[in-house]
Amino acid sequence: MTVIRVRVFASVAVAAVALSNAAFAQWPAPVSPVIPEADGYVAIPDVAKAPTKEHIYKAVFDATQGADAPSQILPALNMAGSELNALGAAGVPLSNAQFVVVFHGAALDGILDDAHYRAKYGVANPNLKVLSAMRKAGVTLYACGQNLAFAKVPPATISQDVTVASDALLVSMEYQNAGYALLSF
Repeated sequence: MTVIRVRVFASVAVAAVALSNAAFAQWPAPVSPVIPEADGYVAIPDVAKAPTKEHIYKAVFDATQGADAPSQILPALNMAGSELNALGAAGVPLSNAQFVVVFHGAALDGILDDAHYRAKYGVANPNLKVLSAMRKAGVTLYACGQNLAFAKVPPATISQDVTVASDALLVSMEYQNAGYALLSF
């Protein structure tokens, strides 16, 4: 009797996994309409909280982490780009995405111009195209002047799309005080 129950249970479990996998296969494909290099957005029907065209989305992305590999974009750029893709896919005007990215720490390497990035890593900087697209989408991009000074990185060696600010933490505080959500990557 025990052997039969185990076999029935195992058969039911296998059927449930197969059914679950079949349902998962029906998810729509992710889309990246704004920042193709960033993660795409999967439009999920009938969700409790979907992006709305009327809402203003305000976020400051605290970019401190470097990429896992020199050929990958920075985690903060991927996440900001992913959220721009979510809003774009939902038809939210990009003017409703009030995003700021503040670079400091290990993320500073990702905003180096191509010549200096190639000299350091031996590959083209994959972040430059994303930085340009973000700026065109209305994202404000800042580099921490304090980190640049202490690391002895000349401002002329960073992307033209990024503005040097006095201090990353002060910029972050200013935006948080203005109601921006803090997202750290």
